[in-house]
Amino acid sequence: MTKQLTAQQQLDLIKIGTAQIIPEDELLKKLQSGKPLQIKLGMDPTAPDLHLGHAVVLSKMRQFQDLGHTVIFLIGDFTARIGDPTGRSKTRPPLSEEQIAEHTKTYFEQVGKILDTKKLIIRYNSEWLDQLTSREMLKLCGKVTLSRLIERDDFAKRLAENQTIGFHELFYPLMQGYDSVALHADVELGGTDQTFNLLMGRFLQEHYGQAGQAIVTTPLLEGLDGVQKMSKSLGNSVGLTEPADQAFGKLMSISDLLMWRYAQLLLHRDAQTISAWEAGVASGNIHPMEMKKTIAHDIVARFWSLAEAEQARKQFEALFQKKDYSQAQEVDLLGKTANPLWIVDLLKQLGAVTGSSEARRLLEAGAVHIDNETITDPKAQIELKSGMTIKVGKHRFYKVK
Repeated sequence: MTKQLTAQQQLDLIKIGTAQIIPEDELLKKLQSGKPLQIKLGMDPTAPDLHLGHAVVLSKMRQFQDLGHTVIFLIGDFTARIGDPTGRSKTRPPLSEEQIAEHTKTYFEQVGKILDTKKLIIRYNSEWLDQLTSREMLKLCGKVTLSRLIERDDFAKRLAENQTIGFHELFYPLMQGYDSVALHADVELGGTDQTFNLLMGRFLQEHYGQAGQAIVTTPLLEGLDGVQKMSKSLGNSVGLTEPADQAFGKLMSISDLLMWRYAQLLLHRDAQTISAWEAGVASGNIHPMEMKKTIAHDIVARFWSLAEAEQARKQFEALFQKKDYSQAQEVDLLGKTANPLWIVDLLKQLGAVTGSSEARRLLEAGAVHIDNETITDPKAQIELKSGMTIKVGKHRFYKVK
């Protein structure tokens, strides 16, 4: 920040795009102390790729960084062995040490798109959780009752549906909560689906004689479908490692209603600004397409770069408004792959999909077109030709060279 903000001004800024602060008055008191606060955000390396859904809470963490607080990005390399049961209808398969290590490697580069890595403390919860003795583990377990643990919505739901719950899964909230004890966290961030775990951290801190952390939760970002939360497995995500032009195209596919939410959660636009934009669109003074392009441009500029955002917008306008297919992303496949090529492998090599299930969903939905012909057969063999144009979804164009 270019100037020192008062505690109330900091709180007002933090509240933008926030779902809940528990308790708000305590966070204000912590800010009024004038000391840099210890801000904790933990993520388990259960998958190698982060997406814009993760960017919501990471952006909130960046706010705390910019306000001069100490931010700790916690890699849950120990808790990843358990698997966070949040939102799960069945026990998560355990990850191997090799998988955890591989996924962890990619996190640093990706969070660097949002956080200032020069002012970032990175910790691993295996540092202290691996060191807990049996005596200490029993002491930790003795602070929480089983009835409290199964109050969790996902546990209660699984019990009601006669779904199994692994005994190890009951430890997860305790382990995450103990992380806050080990780090002496003043504030912990997380999505709304993490509220139970975050409160467990506050509860355990108080039982270990520490001041309880304040909880700041951020909303879960809906995916491109506007229904379910953003998830790579659901094929509705925008990955932070995707090319900027693909990210721009995906953002242009969201509904007019959803673009306001993206502006609020990813760009931290306040309610007054968004209301003014909505009024402009409603009155006809602002075209919805131009508004969406502005929001998509600003999101790409923030999480990729300004130059990439400018190029992505230019390419989108050429392809979809001027029908100038010379601006399509060129892919050099001829002579480098089988020909003919299985349609699913073709989509993978283009980078249009990350897995076979996503490819099949697009094909079955009639969202794949080659030289203006719709391809719906997931077994189709495609004869590659120079100049061939491939359209995937609404806003992804490729040209074979």
